[in-house]
Amino acid sequence: MSIPPPEPADSGVRLLAPDGTRVTDPRFVALADHDLCRTFYSSMVLARRLDEEATALQRQGELVLWIPLRGQEAAQVGSAAAIRAHDFVFPSYREHAVAWHLGVPAAEVIRLLRGVSHDGWDAAKHHMANYAIVLASQTLHAVGYGMGMVFDGAAGTGDPDRDGAVLVYLGDGAMSQGDANEAFVWAASFGAPVVFLCQNNQWAISTPTRRQSVMQLARRADGFGFPGVRVDGNDVLAMHVVTTWALEHARGGGGPILIEANTYRMAPHTTSDDATRYQPAAELAIWRARDPIDRLRLLLAADVAAGWFDEVREHADDAAADLRRDCLALDPPPAATMFGNVFVDETADQRTQRGWFTAYRGSFL
Repeated sequence: MSIPPPEPADSGVRLLAPDGTRVTDPRFVALADHDLCRTFYSSMVLARRLDEEATALQRQGELVLWIPLRGQEAAQVGSAAAIRAHDFVFPSYREHAVAWHLGVPAAEVIRLLRGVSHDGWDAAKHHMANYAIVLASQTLHAVGYGMGMVFDGAAGTGDPDRDGAVLVYLGDGAMSQGDANEAFVWAASFGAPVVFLCQNNQWAISTPTRRQSVMQLARRADGFGFPGVRVDGNDVLAMHVVTTWALEHARGGGGPILIEANTYRMAPHTTSDDATRYQPAAELAIWRARDPIDRLRLLLAADVAAGWFDEVREHADDAAADLRRDCLALDPPPAATMFGNVFVDETADQRTQRGWFTAYRGSFL
């Protein structure tokens, strides 16, 4: 594989070049050993294969919608590997690889998009909130949770067996939302143990990042008074070490940090989008040459037998078959259940609406 043309702007912290060779950065040294690199590779291949299967399921009418992650596997797997037992994660809506790396069953990630549930997985069990469809709303949830950790003595105490932090994912489009900027203000003002991880995949649907910001998104943190760092989001080694550092900083009482993962969405925004209408073919080709899975494979190839890569792919294919089977087994619940779990306590209006809906639906049956 030839080395792609240089990026027009700084890619950020990089420890693994697109040709699979290790490079140095004066700020960070890779933490991942050979075994962890193999784990990273397996997780990224699995995520891409499940993503492909879910896309196919949507095209076949089995999912209402799917949000592809192709191209962002390193940003998600590398950062997810830095999460510890007392941390909590607030995703946006594309963090499937994060969920799968943390052990969320594949089928639970698609429950919402199958239309059989308001949510997917047990957030308390997996220390990961369910997806936030409203852009940037999760950033405020994350800061509130982080402030609660401080009030509860669960962050910044100096006890590694007690301290935790919050990792919240958002996209480049969400960086333009008021909620995100309000979250930055509150996090800075209260020293909340929150790491904001912006996956800058270059396109907020059809709006390029360059139209949203005249500066690197990581520099936004300067104006709020906390550190910001840009990372090559297609370099899983760099993503892992920078997120590890940021979470340790937050757990220890150092306050918030913003990470900008400079990556690329090599797929539509969602399956209802036609990315060919706005993503230039030449741009897409450049980023395909920086594929995060390919570059880690090139690194591992010198020390791993070719058969191991085949085994990883076979395992991913088996998992995709399981996902398809489990998806088709997700039968819709009774329609009236849509009124449940909207509020902690059901309101009078909800009871009235449920009664009307039940009677109306019954009139056709």
